[in-house]
Amino acid sequence: MRHSKLGTGALVGVGVALAGTLAMAPSSVAVTPDTATLSFDCGSYGSGTATLTATQSGTQATIDLSTSAITSPINIGANSVSSTLTLTKNDSDTTVFSGSSNPAIPAGGAVSTGPLTGTVATGDKLSASSLQVVVLGITATCKATSPQSPGPFVF
Repeated sequence: MRHSKLGTGALVGVGVALAGTLAMAPSSVAVTPDTATLSFDCGSYGSGTATLTATQSGTQATIDLSTSAITSPINIGANSVSSTLTLTKNDSDTTVFSGSSNPAIPAGGAVSTGPLTGTVATGDKLSASSLQVVVLGITATCKATSPQSPGPFVF
């Protein structure tokens, strides 16, 4: 009898400790969808699709962007593309994600940039509306020509 009381007491103690640990653990946050596509028109620099991948950690969010709308005529070194992505926020305001990080881009390769960083709040719905990319002092401004699919990022 004594053995089963000790086992039950130990089990209850472990359960209480586990519940306390879970209560103190930071809550996990997620953005849905985590990947979206849309089309951009970049004027004389071209047009095409873009893939956006979003992540969130608390109020900080990042978006990585790859687009066939802009290709590089020459080799571009890593971390030499400056990008500003403007997003429609909650169907009325705008917010900006920006950064100067990119992988090396070979001549003829599609421009990839990110992480672009920004601040979000719980419930924010963001849809890309325009993109400005500066490469070697040359600025390409792109406008979204399609809605983001499957829909806006919801944080």
